[in-house]
Amino acid sequence: MNTPLPPTLSARRQKLETVGLLLLFGTMYFVQGVAEPTEGLIAQPVRSLLRRWEYSTFAISTFSFLLALPWVFKPIYGLLTDFVPLCGTRRRSYLLLTTGVTVLGLLLLYTIPAARGQHTLLLLLLVAPTIGVAFGDVVVDGLMVEKGQPRGLTGRLQSVQWAAMYAATMLAGWLGGYLSHHNHQQLGFLLCAGATLITFFLAWFFVREERQVASAGALQTAARELGGAARTPAVGVAALFLLLWNFNPFSASVLENHMTRSLGMSEQFTGWTVVLLSAGAIAGSLAYGLYCRRVSLQGLFHGAVLAGILSTLAYWGLKDQMSASIISAIVGFTYMSGSLVQLDLAARACPASAAGTTFALLMGLSNLSLMLSALVGGYLYDSWSTEWGTTNAFNALVGFGAMTTSACWLLTPAIRRITAS
Repeated sequence: MNTPLPPTLSARRQKLETVGLLLLFGTMYFVQGVAEPTEGLIAQPVRSLLRRWEYSTFAISTFSFLLALPWVFKPIYGLLTDFVPLCGTRRRSYLLLTTGVTVLGLLLLYTIPAARGQHTLLLLLLVAPTIGVAFGDVVVDGLMVEKGQPRGLTGRLQSVQWAAMYAATMLAGWLGGYLSHHNHQQLGFLLCAGATLITFFLAWFFVREERQVASAGALQTAARELGGAARTPAVGVAALFLLLWNFNPFSASVLENHMTRSLGMSEQFTGWTVVLLSAGAIAGSLAYGLYCRRVSLQGLFHGAVLAGILSTLAYWGLKDQMSASIISAIVGFTYMSGSLVQLDLAARACPASAAGTTFALLMGLSNLSLMLSALVGGYLYDSWSTEWGTTNAFNALVGFGAMTTSACWLLTPAIRRITAS
């Protein structure tokens, strides 16, 4: 017979469990922020390598688009982790497998350097760790929704996760800039492999699940669950919001190329702007954790759209290193504030029975929109630079990006209906 815990002990246990979850997910996201090939420590070194090979902005954007494709298939990873247990678990075994693949892929990149112009080899070698990180991200997100929804912690967990992610990005920005400036790109692959081992050990020692048995017709069940989730108004609105908010042609590739090639800033300084942006993003993440449950969904929605517009328009003031530093810190805060609203809206919309799959579907749509917009942005920047010059092309792209974000306000009636129901 189980004896109920006294209220004080029960509250203390709940508090300890909450702190444990915050530490676990925060650490996992920190590692992902370091190791992720498209945005982490090696992202700038890879782009700088392509610039040294004299690739155009559009060519670098195309390379980034192809490298990021594994993130589009997140719903498939979600189906597997939600409905097809591996070695008796839905989360733990997949997390061990994906982190293992990431470590091996990064070590292979370290031992087989690509020579000048071998962009195809570089891309192929980067694909395995990108798949590993993308799949692992789905597993961690599934755990987050699974553990956070019953406790009402999705907003706080997202806040801590993304604060940790941008703390990692601060490190990645500074170190990535250093590696790029000194042409030590290969060292970045080794450092990311070592960081990923942390998640492997966390999964091994701290992720616990009851044993699961794959049932007959699991994928059919998954399809029904996903179809039912997709038909719910909240999920549909969240999907449209993510598509519109992330379709901003003003991308990191455009910004880096403009700063280094047009304004003559060094790779080291470009990395420093990532550090400042990340510091602002951490402040935005922590602030969101304080106010996310005190502001209505409509208020969060309008704040997110406004934050996205302002974070883009701020780059009209980019002239020199001082302006770049100030803008980066401000944009980090505003952009992250808006990003967390869309992520929290997605987490709230997910049905618990298919949390990993539904959240992965929403994030897959988000990634696809982001990738396509970056591809469009690289093409427009090169094309407009030929016609109008790089400065006018850059400013035009900033204005165009703000306009695309403002399209989110078309969803205002749908958001109002959801909050009223």
